[in-house]
Order: sequence, then C-alpha cells, then structure tokens
Amino acid sequence: MNTPIDEVSTMNHPVVSRDRWIAERKTLLAHEKELTRLHDQIARERRALPWVHIDKNYVFDGLEGRRTLADLFEGRRQLLVQHFMFGPGWEQGCKSCSFMADHIDGMNVHLAHRDVTLLVVSRAPLAEIERFRQRMGWQFKWVSSHGSDFNHDFGVSFTPEEQAKGEVPYNYVMQSFPMEEAPGISIFYKDYAGEIFHTYSTYGRGVEVMMGTYNLLDLTPKGRDEHNSVDTMDWVRHHDRYEPVPVAKPAPAASSCCHARA
Repeated sequence: MNTPIDEVSTMNHPVVSRDRWIAERKTLLAHEKELTRLHDQIARERRALPWVHIDKNYVFDGLEGRRTLADLFEGRRQLLVQHFMFGPGWEQGCKSCSFMADHIDGMNVHLAHRDVTLLVVSRAPLAEIERFRQRMGWQFKWVSSHGSDFNHDFGVSFTPEEQAKGEVPYNYVMQSFPMEEAPGISIFYKDYAGEIFHTYSTYGRGVEVMMGTYNLLDLTPKGRDEHNSVDTMDWVRHHDRYEPVPVAKPAPAASSCCHARA
C-alpha cells in the first residue's frame, strides 16, 4: 500500500525535546526579525519612490454611472486598484484573481479608516462584471475600464500585436505571457489640489500581498502544499466551485499480527 506523501514527511521529520525545540525556535525567530526589518526597510523605500503625474482622462463604468479616475477615490487621498483578469466575453473572472478578491471585503472597512479606497478594475463590460460579482457574493466596488487605455497603460492588458511578437511588457521586463490579461495592483495618490499621481504598481508574485490565506499557510507544517511548478495555483478554485471538504478519518490502529511486521 502506498503511503501518502504527507505521512512520509511526518515519519521522517525530526521530533525533539521541548528545550531543543525552544532553542531552534529562537534561531528561527532571529531570522524572522531580520525579515521583518527588511520588510520595513523596503516599505520605506517604496514610499520614497518618485511619482508620475496622471494627465490622461481615464473614464470607467460603474453602478453609479460613468466615473473618472478622480471619482474612484471617493473623497480619500489614496486609491488601491486590483487589476482583475476578466476580459470582454469571458465566461467568468480568473480564479486566482478571485482568490485575491475574496480577501477584500474584510479589509475594506479598515483601509477606509486609513485614507485608502480599495476597488477592482477589469476590462470586461460592466454587465459581465456584475453577473460574476453577484454570483461570488462580493460587496466591494468593481468598475469596468472597457474602451479605455487604463489596463494597457498600467501593464495588465496586451494588444494582439504585442502578443504576436511572443513577448509582452509585464512586470517591468519583456516576457512571454499566455493571455491578453494579467494580474497586478496599482496605487494612486490625489493631492489637495485634485492632481493624481501613480505611486506604485506590483505584478507577478507581488500580488500575493492580497492573498492573506498564503500568509497563514506559510505558518503550517505542509506550507502551501503546491507541487505543480508550471501552475502553482492549480489547486485554487472559485470559492463556489470547491468540492466539499472531506471529513478526516482517523489513522488505522497498528496491527500486532505477524503479517503486519513482515
């Protein structure tokens, strides 16, 4: 009988006394503190980046009607946009972007109290977005950039001509990308004069900042438990498409018969 991979790792994992565990945990804690300090340093460097003035008039479709980029701030100074992969005519939005978006509704009230408006932008028409948003039960605001250059200008949509060349400009390099839409996060600031600036964007694994589930998985013995090197997120489903979680069965008791020892 084959032994499950996680059982093999459990059988081979060192088990030590509490005193030794504390000693090794303290070593790890020192490394964690180094990472925390590096994280804080990078955050300072991120805030110190120069800004780019936005001088193009981007217009979006929302449930409240046509809205400018300035309108999306909703009276706050900072705007955080999730670039959600959902192109015109798609049956549904990207499942990995949906995984990101599943974290938004819980965060939004806290972000609003720190002068941040967080919303989602996709290139699909608003009617298609709304069908999917209602299916998923999300409450956050989601607007359509259909017909504008917004997605392309911020590096998350690619023209047929760009794709035909085999490489597209994504994550600040030219690289192959399998789709016309890509994930990302962009930050904007609006000053007291109403001028808008692009302050930061992140792509690729940078979007994991919105995936709080990953932060918790990274604390567990099995970690992210991802084994597909080509598509690490192949396990992710739209939250209404998961199979029921199976009830864990207790491990069978060890047998003392001679056949079990053979």
